[in-house]
Amino acid sequence: MQAETSLDKNQTMTHFGLADLPLADLRVDAVYQGGRRGNAGDDPLGPLLRVSNSGGFRYRGSLEELSMVVLTTSMSDPDWPDALDPETGTFTYFGDNKKPGCGLHDTKRFGNELLRRVFDLAHGSTADRMRVPPIFAFANLKPYRDVRFLGLAVPGAASLRPAEDLVALWRVKNGLRFQNYRATFTILDTGTISRSWLHEIIQGNAGDNHAPAAWRQWIASGSYRPLASQRTLEYRNKAEQLPTDDAGRRLISVLFEHFSDDPHRFEGCAAAIARLALPDVAQMDVTRPSRDGGRDAVGAVRLGKGPGAILIDFALEAKCYGPGSSVGVRELSMLISRLRHRQFGILVTTSYVDKYAYKEIKEDQHPIMIIAADDIVHLLRDHGLGEVDALKSWLFSEFPAATGA
Repeated sequence: MQAETSLDKNQTMTHFGLADLPLADLRVDAVYQGGRRGNAGDDPLGPLLRVSNSGGFRYRGSLEELSMVVLTTSMSDPDWPDALDPETGTFTYFGDNKKPGCGLHDTKRFGNELLRRVFDLAHGSTADRMRVPPIFAFANLKPYRDVRFLGLAVPGAASLRPAEDLVALWRVKNGLRFQNYRATFTILDTGTISRSWLHEIIQGNAGDNHAPAAWRQWIASGSYRPLASQRTLEYRNKAEQLPTDDAGRRLISVLFEHFSDDPHRFEGCAAAIARLALPDVAQMDVTRPSRDGGRDAVGAVRLGKGPGAILIDFALEAKCYGPGSSVGVRELSMLISRLRHRQFGILVTTSYVDKYAYKEIKEDQHPIMIIAADDIVHLLRDHGLGEVDALKSWLFSEFPAATGA
């Protein structure tokens, strides 16, 4: 029998027990509990969806005729950072060629070949999209084999061109180069997947009678209706702004130590990090330390394409602080006071923003983008700089120590 677990006074999370799984609906953010025996048989996805009990890629049918795909992720692999953006409904998922030794599509479970096929079909006609199987995404939970349902996913996103939603990336491990896919999915706007539709899928005769409306719309027209969630007024605490794993902390330590002799040199690196976060930056100029006026860099982001695009100006402040030091109200107030009309600010720090300063930004709705230590770690990993050696090579190449230092 399903149970409601209280998270706080305003929020609850639905849990389905092991005995409930064969008849359970799929509800976004619900937890599906597995066994407690400590082996692979504890996995809940077998009784829930009749798929295998291991692997990130699981499916029913064959690669030629898929009837269902299940994607699972720990959301904690530092080298391959799967991620769900609840504000846009975008789900980023990396393929299964995660170490040298295989070709891009020659993996043991054929996950990358599966991605190639479903994305090809998604970019085709209505008849092609009808061959795309329902794709159910789950996050693995510790310490047991429980999973949380992330939603019904379809290949691609409204904001991306077909050539951009499935990209083969080169990586280097132990000196060897190899490729893996970064796939972008959209989580459709459907809070509950009925057991009736799941039963039809499992039986191999899924129709439209019980299919969600957003799924039917995508099949018919290729248009996306994402499960987008508006952010409430919130500010991140210290723990949420600092890396949560040892590998991430090592990356920030390397970054901090590289500039610790002269923190002003970090300003150019902070500008480069901002470019990683905002790929549509059209221009960026790092100011001279003695004349920055509270701004370490100024630039503009291009909105739109072609002659109709516009430029939005921004000012950037860089703070190369150790993890024990925070950016406080005084530093943020200086950046805010220097912002001109219709300009936004970017703060890049190797540490975190003090809770009072962060609270003031949110409550007063100042247009400040915060790139804290954990954000930097994610950006570095997304751009192939998630290993210490790769990061050091980039830093010494792009931001060498000053002559005579």
